[in-house]
Amino acid sequence: MRRAGVKVVGREVFVEHGARVAAGAALYSPCYISGPADVQTRATLLPGCVIDGAKIGAGSVLGPFCNVRANCAIGKGCRVGNFVELKCAVLGDGCKAAHLSYIGDAELGKNVNIGCGVVFANYDGKVKSRTYVGDNAFIGCNSNIIAPAHIGAGAYVAAGTNLSGEVAEKSFAISRAALHIKPRGAEGRYLND
Repeated sequence: MRRAGVKVVGREVFVEHGARVAAGAALYSPCYISGPADVQTRATLLPGCVIDGAKIGAGSVLGPFCNVRANCAIGKGCRVGNFVELKCAVLGDGCKAAHLSYIGDAELGKNVNIGCGVVFANYDGKVKSRTYVGDNAFIGCNSNIIAPAHIGAGAYVAAGTNLSGEVAEKSFAISRAALHIKPRGAEGRYLND
């Protein structure tokens, strides 16, 4: 594929009819863009990205191995990294979800940070619910955000937290079970003991 002003690196870059890639964007092989996708100027899609009917804002960097499903919108200057999946999600300008996260049925304000391993649990087996995250919120690694949830602007969710319901603006949320260590409690659990 060769389009005026679009940097294409490698041979396996596929852009379906109906998808738009603006001049100044960079696409690295392999990458697949389908549906009514809109990749804006200076956006970069690193190897392994799959974009299906989503809008990618100017100057945003995606991948490697990022999956952005239909009905998603990523704002300007965002970073959506390694093995991150978005489903029916909106990310405001400047958001970061660098690696190994699932953001489903969520609306994030501007400059939200999503730590490694964060999961937006959007489905309870019967109903899919949404989560709202305000501007400048921080969600720490390995947190589970259980929808429906509303995290206020500037709130901080500590790593390892399981959260549902509402967290007020600029609040600190933490939920961790107490650690119990049983000396020699692992003896006999392995064949070589």
